Amino acid sequence: MFTYTACLTSAGLLLWFSRSLVASAEQVWLSSCSICFIMSPKNVIFKKTCKDKSVGVFMGKRDFVDRVDSVDPVDGVILIDPEALAGRKVFVTLSCTFRYGRDDMDVMGIAFRRELYLATRQVYPPLQDRDKAVHTRVQAKLLRKLGNNAYPFFFEFPDNLPCSVALQPGPHDVGKQCAVEFEIKAFSAESQDAKVRKRSTVKLMLRKVQYAPEGQEVAPSVEITKDFVMSDKPLHVQATLDKELYYHGEPIKVHVNVTNDSNKNIKNIILSVDQVANVVLYSNDNYSKCVDIEESGDSVSAGAKLQKVYTLLPLLANNRERRGIALDGKLKHEDTNLASSSVVKEGVLKEVMGIMVSYKVMVKLIVGGMMGSSEVGLEVPFRLMHPKPDAVRWRRRWCLRSSSAPT
Repeated sequence: MFTYTACLTSAGLLLWFSRSLVASAEQVWLSSCSICFIMSPKNVIFKKTCKDKSVGVFMGKRDFVDRVDSVDPVDGVILIDPEALAGRKVFVTLSCTFRYGRDDMDVMGIAFRRELYLATRQVYPPLQDRDKAVHTRVQAKLLRKLGNNAYPFFFEFPDNLPCSVALQPGPHDVGKQCAVEFEIKAFSAESQDAKVRKRSTVKLMLRKVQYAPEGQEVAPSVEITKDFVMSDKPLHVQATLDKELYYHGEPIKVHVNVTNDSNKNIKNIILSVDQVANVVLYSNDNYSKCVDIEESGDSVSAGAKLQKVYTLLPLLANNRERRGIALDGKLKHEDTNLASSSVVKEGVLKEVMGIMVSYKVMVKLIVGGMMGSSEVGLEVPFRLMHPKPDAVRWRRRWCLRSSSAPT
């Protein structure tokens, strides 16, 4: 009898089955080419096999962290069936692809996709001793559990690849969206360059992510002084944020200070968070999208002052139907969020980064006048990222201790 359970892990919403009276290491195949998991008290193992059962991929994680100066290596284990292979070799590839159109679209034979990185390893027959190819504890445990037909693989990311990011398609768009994608592919063939059968190929999507760096930069502050014709004194506006780095889902407080020494009246103050996605690889296009806005209705008459704190909260939940919003890359059956700010290692060419993402707070003052209204605006840049998982766990422990402390 099978027990059906939904399990939320750091990799997202995973679907897994377990037998009630069988050891946790037992393998359960959902279908001939679907993802399975070996559950243990500490972690989840991602497993996927090809249709002809000749090759299966086992990995301990699918999210790999880019720390700017280094990136988590990609490691896993390949399980083979010698009888199904029938003398064929087994290869594993790690690829990074920038897709800017559907696979079935092409112009003069040129597909709308470009491989930014491709590395291939021969796994079977092994080119070196199996024990010497083990790099991680997860690999060692999997090899002991899976037996003599399991072989490890290992890749290191170069430091000039972009992170996983995608542009949100419109409600009626079909096909795959414009995105930077990472993928592990294992296949069996007579040789590396031979034609590969789909039945002998298994693919597993990966994700390259960045977390917020430790420490904060100086809180950004921007000010502007505007002179008007027929006005002896200027208008002065200052906008300041509490900090330079915000986490997804965290409110952004904007301190606005207006000193209106001019003879003009401020009719309205509008604040917004703009996401700027720069597609640098093929056209250097800029897509600026407002992801949160507040029309305050505040006015400042001539000779008056205003000091006020406004709150903005950019969320994907309020932008799900909008085409062209940049999102963090996602795995199947997972939700995602607005794309994190891009952090690039110094010296790396931005042209190979695919899609660069940045954020800014826009403050616009609508100024009334005899000839109609005009705008006075300023931009305050900031970064929007995820905290490191360790930092999140520390905060949760601290909050639990604080809430349980006697009062």
